[in-house]
Amino acid sequence: MTESTIIYTITDEAPAMATYSLLPIVKAFAGAAGVEVETRDISLAARVLAQFPERLTPEQQTPDALTELGEIALTPGANIIKLPNISASIPQLKAAIAELQGLGYDLPDFPDDPETDDERAIRAKYSVALGSAVNPVLRQGNSDRRAPKAVKEYARKNPHSMGAWSSDSKTHVATMSGDDFASNEQSVTIGDAGTVRIEHVDADGAVTVLKPDFPVLAGEVVDSTVMSVAALRSFLADQVAGAKASGVLFSLHMKATMMKVSDPIIFGHAVEVFYADVFEKYGDVLEAAGANPRNGLGGVLSALDSVPADQRAEIEAAFDAASAAGPDLAMVDSDNGITNLHVPSDVIIDASMPAMIRDSGKMWNKDGERQDAKAVIPDSSYAGVYQATIDDCIANGAFDPTTMGSVPNVGLMAQKAEEYGSHDKTFEAPSAGTMRVVSGDGDVLMSHSVDAGDIFRACQTKDEPIRDWVRLAVSRARATGSPAVFWLDAGRAHDAQLIEKVNTYLADHDTDGLQIEIMAPTEATKFSLERIRRGDDTISVTGNVLRDYNTDLFPILELGTSAKMLSVVPLLNGGGLFETGAGGSAPKHVQQLVKENYLRWDSLGEFLAIAVSFEHLAEVTGNEAAKMLGDALDVATGQLLENGKSPARRLGQIDNRGSHFYIALYWAQALASQSENPDVAARFAPLAAALTDNEDTINAELLGVQGQPADIGGYYQPDDVKADAVMRPSATLNRVLDTL
Repeated sequence: MTESTIIYTITDEAPAMATYSLLPIVKAFAGAAGVEVETRDISLAARVLAQFPERLTPEQQTPDALTELGEIALTPGANIIKLPNISASIPQLKAAIAELQGLGYDLPDFPDDPETDDERAIRAKYSVALGSAVNPVLRQGNSDRRAPKAVKEYARKNPHSMGAWSSDSKTHVATMSGDDFASNEQSVTIGDAGTVRIEHVDADGAVTVLKPDFPVLAGEVVDSTVMSVAALRSFLADQVAGAKASGVLFSLHMKATMMKVSDPIIFGHAVEVFYADVFEKYGDVLEAAGANPRNGLGGVLSALDSVPADQRAEIEAAFDAASAAGPDLAMVDSDNGITNLHVPSDVIIDASMPAMIRDSGKMWNKDGERQDAKAVIPDSSYAGVYQATIDDCIANGAFDPTTMGSVPNVGLMAQKAEEYGSHDKTFEAPSAGTMRVVSGDGDVLMSHSVDAGDIFRACQTKDEPIRDWVRLAVSRARATGSPAVFWLDAGRAHDAQLIEKVNTYLADHDTDGLQIEIMAPTEATKFSLERIRRGDDTISVTGNVLRDYNTDLFPILELGTSAKMLSVVPLLNGGGLFETGAGGSAPKHVQQLVKENYLRWDSLGEFLAIAVSFEHLAEVTGNEAAKMLGDALDVATGQLLENGKSPARRLGQIDNRGSHFYIALYWAQALASQSENPDVAARFAPLAAALTDNEDTINAELLGVQGQPADIGGYYQPDDVKADAVMRPSATLNRVLDTL
């Protein structure tokens, strides 16, 4: 790397396909300013392959780019553009392994129930690629996520559709009232640096160390909590019965990708409880067949392939009968019978709940019609945020995108703050007894009584990120004049520790004239929604999980999508991480691309991130041409929105590749027309002229390939030559770019 280097990440699915088209444009423009753009592959396939170098040929071996990027993120010169990646569930991981095996990679099968040391070692390697593997490594700073002015103005002038709410809507949130993670939470602030470990003590006093000593720093906040499985299953049974009685859809909302240990367990209990009669009668057969409800109903049904045909038909009929007897299930794909319980990664709470609220509180039923729903969110930690939003819509109707305000977010996430999903500290209690967190000196810091199968998890939040979080919140409040609200509940153990620190560190800053509040999440939601309806902005200052929820909830209501947010992560050591908005990796978009050579993915988030990446580079290096590139890209993005050149939704219209052509056209025109730097203007004038002159030809070439299947060579590991041909079908555009 040089000091004028930007690293662009190669990830998965729709963003990866878009990269084949967009990255050549970015490299061409950056090169004209003396900026080098490098890539690092942190896709799911690359993460998997990096774990098994000893099984691969030299040509197949894949560097561990994620670990390298994690080290780069700690340096002052870091400048990383991070696109959405797959946070893999086990079914997704297995599919990726199967594809790679089919491509000739000697990868072992994923061991569901490892019994030997070799199998346990294989499982441990694969676990590195599961769930939220990327974000905790790269996010070595706190988050500043907001809607750029041009995007917000466009949304107000061109409002997205909002479903009309009824005052008699039956839609509501159901959550546990006790014995969940929120109610059982304990928290301590570490005095002196040292170590802690996690232990299980059985009923006879035998101690099993589940996680050996790991370091903690002075001032660090450490939490632990447990969810009672008995209470969870009782709660789920009540909700199944309640949904049936009230005639609403049963809809489970989880985070089984990011929360890769705890939430699949909870998801599996939901599948078992919904189909309780089937599992009671056929449980032994299902277990022998390898049917794991944690992988969803779809995985259970697939496992029946190994069962004799007559018995398989009997069990399938039992599942059908249970579905008919129970409440209607919310559907992911009504046409193909894919329910809310089929695959744990199909329904992700931070996207599914805002989409439901935007669509008048309804979800799709088996007949392909919208219906009121019971949104089942087992852990009560943040369920009240969604219920408060639903209550507001029932009372006041849908929000109006033409007038509503905004809720930008300052999120605590640096140095794995709040350990998103606390993967390596989550355990099922092996037996009745006590789970406890013990200091290196042998002091029991926290303890919880458990029964077999209860879900324990712990997490850490270091002091330095908390200080930086407070600083960032004050600076955003000063820069915008908007109130900044810390979403912290004094009645919750972890939040109580943070409130004490927030009050201490606020005293280090000039807050005169600023409105800074501390409110419990439900009250903060009500406060923010009241202001939104008046057209006012409110900064939400939140922890890690709530950061993820809020940066989908409010943008989906305001902008129609969370993919249009500007997401800046000022790294603690001076570098910058620029995320391309939220919105996931859009698997359905890739399916459409393969079927009809049309990619709906909107790269607006990439445009925004690239612009601020250039701006950051200019600040660090003094490269004025880089600043000019960033400023001109902002102008181009505004023109793209105003001229309606974002991807459309239907075949035969502009898609992702067409939007990339227009961003290149407007970007070149902005650079050619500026007068601050005549050399840059002269450099880009021929390109702007050539793109303008060939607009019709380029559009014809881009549109002409639509309507036929597209071969990208692989879903998790596309073939570069094939994918490049699919995503760069305009020979004229490619030739013109080469002239730069």
